[in-house]
Amino acid sequence: MTATSPPLASSRHSQKLITRIPWLWVITIGYLSIMLFLPTSALLIKAMTESPGNFWKIATSPIALSAYEVTFVTALITALINGLFGTLVAWVLVRYTFPFKRLIDAAVDLPFALPTSVAGLTLATVYSDKGWLGSLLAPFGIKIAFTRLGVGVAMLLISLPFVVRTVQPVLSEMEKEVEEAAWSLGASRVQTFWRVILPPLMPALLTGVALGFSRAVGEYGSVVIVASNTPFKDLIAPVLVFQRLEQYDYAGATVIGAVLLAISLLLLFLINLLQAWGRRYDR
Repeated sequence: MTATSPPLASSRHSQKLITRIPWLWVITIGYLSIMLFLPTSALLIKAMTESPGNFWKIATSPIALSAYEVTFVTALITALINGLFGTLVAWVLVRYTFPFKRLIDAAVDLPFALPTSVAGLTLATVYSDKGWLGSLLAPFGIKIAFTRLGVGVAMLLISLPFVVRTVQPVLSEMEKEVEEAAWSLGASRVQTFWRVILPPLMPALLTGVALGFSRAVGEYGSVVIVASNTPFKDLIAPVLVFQRLEQYDYAGATVIGAVLLAISLLLLFLINLLQAWGRRYDR
């Protein structure tokens, strides 16, 4: 009888551990690795091949800083606007009965299915100086298409369903008797909304705003058509990355993409903390 060598015993122990991992875990980890972790890591590793000095020079160039500001500030503003109006849309769809309700309810999901390039073409047609709405605003000096306002309108369109579809189920489950009890105890409609409706709605609302913000930050197809893509005016970071690739500036595209990824992850982390606060507020 021969004794098992330590390396061979260690290898068999590792094989036993691997075989004990549920296959669902293996598939999940494998899928996430291929579809999410590997591309993300590849981008970061490629960016880190640049020298620190060159990385900082590209990442903090005036045109890049302007693109970050246009992208994140506009996305944040549109997410907050959709937080308000998306909740209003969800409220009307849940609490009221009216003709064509199902059709309007289904139309909310249209930005999910509509190709972003088609959305951009539609917005540019409607909001251009000769479009249906743009021609009405042009005499007042208000120009939407091919300006930063156009970027905001495109982000509003593509991020609206995220708020509506996260808030709507929570509103549907709320019992109206609770609100009526608050009214019977002398609470006004504003007090009822602030103290009875908003607390359980807050986690879903924050989630919808976070999803809408994330979607707006990554939007490219509609913005590239409805904006003029002029640096220091309405150029967003995803379009700047594409412009760098068109110029065969792979280092510039990679560094700006990595910065975009890092800022997005940081903001999502902060939003998750906000959601955790909202869940405590719910209790």
